[in-house]
Amino acid sequence: MDARYEVYCLADRHFYETPDRLSVPGAGGEERGLYETARRPAPAGWSTSRHGDWLHVFPAGEDGGPRPGQPLQGWKIHVSATADTAEKTAADVWDHCTAHGIPFKFVPGPHLLHLRNNKYAERGHSGKFVTVYPDGEEQLHATLTGLHGILGGRPGPYILTDLRWHEGPLYVRYGAFARRFCIDGRGSLVPAVEDGEGRLVPDSRNPAFQVPEWVTLPAFLAPHLAARNATTVADLPYRIEKALHFSNGGGVYAGTDTRDGRKVVLKEGRPHAGLAADGADAVARLEREKDALERLSGLGVAPEPRDWLTIGDHRFLVMDFVEGKPLNSFFAHRHPLLAADPSPTATADYTAWALRVFRAVEEAVGKVHSRGLVFNDLHMFNIMVAPDERSVVLIDFEAAAPASEHGRQVVAHPGFFAPPDRRGTDVDKYALACLRLALFLPITTLFVIDRAKAAHLADVIAGQFPVPREFLDEAVAEIMREGGSTPAETTREGAGAPADSTRGGAGAPAETVQEEAGTPAEAAAWQKPAAPADAPPRHRTIGPGAGRAAPPQALPDPAEDWPAARASMIRAILASATPGRDDRLFPGDIATFSEGGGLGLAHGVAGVLHALAEAGAERYEEGEQWLLRHTAPVPSGTPLGLYDGLAGVACTLDRLGHTQRALDLSGVLLGEQWQRLTSDLRGGLAGVGLALDHLARTTGERQLHDQAVEAAQLLADRLAAEAAGPGGDGPRRRAGLLRGATGPALLFLRLYERTGAPALLGLAEQALRADLARCTRTDNGTLEVDEGWRTMPYLGDGSAGIGTVLDDFLAHHPDPDPYFTEARAGILTAARSRFYAQPGLFQGRAGMVLHLARTTAPGAGPEHLAAQVRGMSWYAMSYQGELAYPGSQMMRLSMDLATGTAGCLLALAAALGDGARHAQLPFLPPLQGPRSRLHAVVEP
Repeated sequence: MDARYEVYCLADRHFYETPDRLSVPGAGGEERGLYETARRPAPAGWSTSRHGDWLHVFPAGEDGGPRPGQPLQGWKIHVSATADTAEKTAADVWDHCTAHGIPFKFVPGPHLLHLRNNKYAERGHSGKFVTVYPDGEEQLHATLTGLHGILGGRPGPYILTDLRWHEGPLYVRYGAFARRFCIDGRGSLVPAVEDGEGRLVPDSRNPAFQVPEWVTLPAFLAPHLAARNATTVADLPYRIEKALHFSNGGGVYAGTDTRDGRKVVLKEGRPHAGLAADGADAVARLEREKDALERLSGLGVAPEPRDWLTIGDHRFLVMDFVEGKPLNSFFAHRHPLLAADPSPTATADYTAWALRVFRAVEEAVGKVHSRGLVFNDLHMFNIMVAPDERSVVLIDFEAAAPASEHGRQVVAHPGFFAPPDRRGTDVDKYALACLRLALFLPITTLFVIDRAKAAHLADVIAGQFPVPREFLDEAVAEIMREGGSTPAETTREGAGAPADSTRGGAGAPAETVQEEAGTPAEAAAWQKPAAPADAPPRHRTIGPGAGRAAPPQALPDPAEDWPAARASMIRAILASATPGRDDRLFPGDIATFSEGGGLGLAHGVAGVLHALAEAGAERYEEGEQWLLRHTAPVPSGTPLGLYDGLAGVACTLDRLGHTQRALDLSGVLLGEQWQRLTSDLRGGLAGVGLALDHLARTTGERQLHDQAVEAAQLLADRLAAEAAGPGGDGPRRRAGLLRGATGPALLFLRLYERTGAPALLGLAEQALRADLARCTRTDNGTLEVDEGWRTMPYLGDGSAGIGTVLDDFLAHHPDPDPYFTEARAGILTAARSRFYAQPGLFQGRAGMVLHLARTTAPGAGPEHLAAQVRGMSWYAMSYQGELAYPGSQMMRLSMDLATGTAGCLLALAAALGDGARHAQLPFLPPLQGPRSRLHAVVEP
């Protein structure tokens, strides 16, 4: 679970949204929930502007913008604050800086400050409440001295990227003052500063203080660096051996007690950081965990506490190391639906194991309740299964609370997050009900969007596993029981948030706006706390669509009525559009807000327009005009690549007939340092080369083809250098269609088809072999990309994407190498698995639909494609009564190409579309695969 997604659930109940858009309108329409300082008018000669979760305050030039001549980089000051000190701190910094002519910015509201300091906030941003931009070291020293006299000693989170000035809350680091970008060593566009030779280099934001090599630490900072380095763990009676986990609240470390050799776990708490929904910081939560473990001591269902330490400002809880594995880790090797054709014996054995584990968890929770505690954070990562796989130990008790308090949940995994009406032990009962379903289909995160999905998933499980029906029905009854929400209310409670009434079609009606909002894992801490309230039968295992109930609101099923489903998906996508916004048109993944301003193919408007066109929808003129407006000029920091930036936007605009704008964008791209991009298809040279060659063919601009050839030559040189290199050392290279050597293989292949140069076909083969070498055979006989800690079958970063280009390559080889035919067979098996955790195109089942729709692999039949099409109903959700799909992490819906409804629409159109032309991704035209025989198979 990627914790970054949780904060993007706060501001909208349907879609991922930037948290700075969360506002509570007052009676007159003004925004409430801001500090009084943020409401101040700018002094004479000053201006203010709001960008994201910052309010900038600066001396104004004649045009109202920042005064010319301000430094672009240097030593800057950060000020941290707590909820109690933030208002006064903002006012004091405002007064000091405006009096001395120093520009600054600050977080303007308490809800935004909480999000910066919560448990899973980015550690590199945590604690930064105010940023001050002094002009040179003399003003830096004077400002630090002056502000320390005003603020010195006030509490605030330690800023990990910075050097603390005295006891805080002032911190300093060297970095960028203005938005400038460069391409880093991985080919990504990142914030930049100038080095000593005037070159733009990455402005590192890693959570550790460091001085750039061309910068000299000012002498007045040296004592503070020495004080920082003086705090160590050398005197502890514990040897720290491995970091297990990091969050904004601190780290979790495995170690050894040097006095007796016993294995221990040390859990760290940082003061004023890692905030929970109730405002408790990591230290307070660690104290709760210590109290809970002491109360549960001797029961065998929780780690035994051993020690309680303070190092510097940080607290450490030391506890016994628990042998075993977390429950979630068993799925990769044990879950039968990861196979294409699991046997009845396999599903029966798994069912017996899952029921046994559930009973053990249920008993452990009962023992916790017997000591008067509520666990409050039950999910599969917090359940350690013993080596005998018959007993369990619960871990991570920082959310535990006395049952007598009858309190609400404040921290939880999204797939187990109880509705707000569940209190006390009912919180754990709800999580146990979710666990009953998650053990068989671990996609209960869908309940964050709509808990009514529980009944549908129970029916799917009953069609796949020999589970006693009452076991599932009891789970559904608990999830949906009276006192919780009714099906009609499920999208407005629990993880729901106040809707933004400015969002057009995506906004909720006024009557659905709630008094309380929350992320899937926690309610917002700035809200007023709520007041307290006084032997299995035989069963045949069948295909993915088996036992499926009608999804909520009788949504059309693509497998049963493709025209109706297609029309419904198109209506859902268009209903979500917000043409009045500048940051994005269609809601999608959280990457929408950081990659190209919502422009690109993967997560932006270009990808949605491409999918609509490929599915045969009518032209969306308003969307095309939005894209044209927002590329004139191109926003600063827009990436250059095919899926993340300008190359993909240019291809889409050319496809829609806006040829001159496409050429203009290619000119902008070629004016940048595009030769330094990574090699891949997503944002690198492979995608840029394909785009340039495409535009050369459609516009007749020959020089674009020449530059595509240049890109191919650069890729060939890199491929040769990698083949000649020592290998084995350094980071593991990515593999797959988007980020691996398969992208360059696609460029070589398309240029070969255009030019006939045999060397290009040889380069395509070499690149494909490089990616296939990074694949592994699983126990289920699938061939998947080996990432070192997991294997990936998917279209974007997994083996299906390799197989897609391999199919095209083998079309030019009537007598293929057995190495390739065996690989293709293993990839076909990977694309036929029963279970995929998400529906999306690049990381889910829709990608398998697209691969199976076009593959020419021997043995690929229409029944395999039909099974995956039917399986799409597992994730079907409603948006304004229309068919939509959830995005990455499945906590909100998405409409983008890479993760959401547009990608699902394109994949299904590739499989089910009529006519001579079938839907496709750029540069991957349809082959003569099994889709031509599909319709007779998918009909009910």
